[in-house]
Amino acid sequence: MDNWDEIRTAFQVARRGTVSGAADELGVHHATVIRHIDALEQRLGVKLFQRHARGYTATEAGQDLLQVAQATDDQFTQLAGRIKGQGEGVSGELVVTSLESASPMLTPILVAFQAEHPELRIRYRTGDRLFRLEYGEAHVAIRAGTMPEEPDNVVQPFMVQKMALVASENYVARHGMPAHEDDLKNHFFVGHDNAQSRAPFARWLRDLVPDEAFVFRTTDNRNMQDAILAGAGIGFVTSQELARNPALTEVIANREEWSAPLWIVTHVDLHRTTKVQTFLRFLKESIKQMDC
Repeated sequence: MDNWDEIRTAFQVARRGTVSGAADELGVHHATVIRHIDALEQRLGVKLFQRHARGYTATEAGQDLLQVAQATDDQFTQLAGRIKGQGEGVSGELVVTSLESASPMLTPILVAFQAEHPELRIRYRTGDRLFRLEYGEAHVAIRAGTMPEEPDNVVQPFMVQKMALVASENYVARHGMPAHEDDLKNHFFVGHDNAQSRAPFARWLRDLVPDEAFVFRTTDNRNMQDAILAGAGIGFVTSQELARNPALTEVIANREEWSAPLWIVTHVDLHRTTKVQTFLRFLKESIKQMDC
């Protein structure tokens, strides 16, 4: 096809469903969008869209075009993400992603790294969503669980995240401490909203206590910690969080089976860049000094 602009316009019309939406996305006048669609349909000799009062709906031919345009757009996005990280200096953006539970450990490291490199801007993206490194959504990912196996990623062991089963002073004052492991079934717990969480400590607790013992569930790790501190129930926090918070008391001794390995993941196209390599060295050295 000679004119990529027309295909890109058709792609945005199919995505947005309206001429005005496509025009806003492309930053052009709506008349330009209509002209591109008309020209493309005339060149192909087929209708790409059904026009109606609410906007445009792709025909079967339009859907075929949309799939090809989507793949091409993804490739451009992937290329742009790789180019962003290929500078020689430690400047611009550094995008790091992890589970939210790693924030208390990683945030001070990111702040210290940015202080050493004032031209750098940090973007720290947390949550359960798996950000796609091949599309430039992050330079470095810290992931938990089994070793990641996505193609074109460089995976390195980072550390083992130890967990602690704890209760707050408020909870202990109202309900006492479990006398032993078997006594846990007689207590109340804070857990993840996903009752089928694959985290090893969550599986261990599910096997030991009944579901009705979980009186407070939430999707957010910070909320779980807040609920534990408020006395809603017994729950798990990282060993680092236990060490930082004197209001928490360990209920039973740490078990190796609760721990989960953490991995450093980078995309092969960005792994050797100065910015990423400098950060990885800083990250590993910082963790050593923390004695995690």
